[in-house]
Amino acid sequence: MRYLHTMVRVSNLDESLDFYCNKLGLQEVRRLDSEDGRFTLVYLAAAEDRTQADAASAPLLELTYNWDAEEYAGGRNFGHLAFEVDDIYAFCQSLLDKGVTINRPPRDGWMAFIRSPDRISIELLQKDAALPLQEPWISMANEGVW
Repeated sequence: MRYLHTMVRVSNLDESLDFYCNKLGLQEVRRLDSEDGRFTLVYLAAAEDRTQADAASAPLLELTYNWDAEEYAGGRNFGHLAFEVDDIYAFCQSLLDKGVTINRPPRDGWMAFIRSPDRISIELLQKDAALPLQEPWISMANEGVW
């Protein structure tokens, strides 16, 4: 497993970039604007992590700006931790065998979500390309929220 990023929702992208980049000293690594999803993702890295972040897309801070105004209460602005795994199906099966609930199963062979005992969302991403679709994951329903 490899640590990838932490996601934080922001209510004002310009203000947040000023804080994280101009004041804290992080550097923008990449940006994605989604017209359909109505959001912008900005990935930041610490200066000393920049070479690794460029090469391996980690470790990063992901700022998520939703274009439609939303008030973030109760820590909802903290999104999730993300880890890359070698085999998402085997990893999720191992978690199930240990009694961990898979909140969002890897139906697509690429992404799953679980939650920590303190309800922190953890995103699991398949290393490289998505695995071929397979049961029981394809048919497994979401459980709770992530």
